[in-house]
Amino acid sequence: MRAFIFPGQGSQSVGMGKALADASATAREVFAEVDEALGQHLFRLMSEGPADDLLLTENAQPAIMANAIATLRVAEKEGGIRLADKADYVAGHSLGEYTALCAAGALDLSTTARLLKRRGRAMQAAVPVGEGAMAALLGTDLEKAQVIAGAAVDAILAEGGPELICTVANDNDPLQVVISGHRLAIEKAIALAKDLGAKRAVLLPVSAPFHCPLMQPAAEAMEAALLDADLRAPLVPVFANVDATAVADPGAIRHLLVQQVTGMVRWRESVLAMHAAGVDHFVEFGGKVLSPMVKRITLDVETTSVITMDDIEGLIKVL
Repeated sequence: MRAFIFPGQGSQSVGMGKALADASATAREVFAEVDEALGQHLFRLMSEGPADDLLLTENAQPAIMANAIATLRVAEKEGGIRLADKADYVAGHSLGEYTALCAAGALDLSTTARLLKRRGRAMQAAVPVGEGAMAALLGTDLEKAQVIAGAAVDAILAEGGPELICTVANDNDPLQVVISGHRLAIEKAIALAKDLGAKRAVLLPVSAPFHCPLMQPAAEAMEAALLDADLRAPLVPVFANVDATAVADPGAIRHLLVQQVTGMVRWRESVLAMHAAGVDHFVEFGGKVLSPMVKRITLDVETTSVITMDDIEGLIKVL
């Protein structure tokens, strides 16, 4: 069995999609449709930068989605690969869940682009710049990360400080967990991390504390946006980030996407659940970020990363 998977924020880079667009009219059509839906020259930004503008959440999210969908569409239209025939499940990391839903026909491309633009803006606006932060805890698992996050909150309270948010945002794999919350609490967690079992703690270059309770205003904005969106049943079930279960009902998908804004991304659990359901081949479109995580989660699976035309041609031979 096979799952098609799609990367999240952090996989963007200047030049993304350009070689694919140069080689394929199908890819150019995807980028043009996204540009039109957003009313901006997003593909020019993806191709030429500047990097600081591409890094902005409201640009990075639709850009990463567009790049992955362009890769998939080229494989579908020029390689004869039909998702419904070749994939048993889809899944994505954070914003990649929207990409997965687009790939599986639950959302059309223009709607997905507009939803991600709104999601990016809402997440950025939810917390004033400088008040929130995120950090990667390396060489640690979920249980240790939760201990570190709790210890940071307790230490600040013991020092007479306010009760702050510091919680696990992404359970990526057995050796990488991301925490999110108030900057003061995240900095305290970084200071405590090594003594509490982490190999290393790294402050992430992000503009907001994603996937934590501070994102509640963004969740409310997305609830309204998703209520108006035409969301259909996907061609194959999607594994949801927040509960690591397969879902195909549009109402349930809407509810889970709203929860996802403030909830933990259970990527490790999702991969384990897909593997338990029989998936032994994970195909990542538009990046090489999730495939190494999958390998660290479960060794007895095959992973394929698809970015270039050569990758697509290789995938066609395998499938």
